[in-house]
Amino acid sequence: MVMSGGGEDDPRESDDETSVPLDWSFQNHTEAILRKGRHAGSSFRRAILDKADLTEGNFTNSDFRRASMYQADLMKSAFDGSDFRNTDLRKARLNLSNFRNCKFEGADLRGIRGRYAIWQGSDWWNATLDDDLRKALSKKWPQPSSE
Repeated sequence: MVMSGGGEDDPRESDDETSVPLDWSFQNHTEAILRKGRHAGSSFRRAILDKADLTEGNFTNSDFRRASMYQADLMKSAFDGSDFRNTDLRKARLNLSNFRNCKFEGADLRGIRGRYAIWQGSDWWNATLDDDLRKALSKKWPQPSSE
């Protein structure tokens, strides 16, 4: 797992025990600091998290639909199973983060740094992104072929 600051045993088990879900829906938390936060199952729906620091945190199964996360720092965090549909992630830092099985339909990923993140099972191709990132992700995390 890429996250640091985890427990001695399985990090996922210790994260669940100490996780504090947040409900910041429809709120402005520009430049919020949630570094190393354990907030699995949180709701950030339509929240303003521009320039927020979410590094090295656990935000698995969280709702970020229609959130504004312009220039947010999400490096080394876990977002597995989270919903980023229609989210503004322009110029966000996503490197070394886990985005397994996330939804990105309608999300804006232009100008991001996320080439070294894990995108397994996520629909990144349904988002708006730069051609160079599209090319890099297509090689490592290709779109499944049509049925």
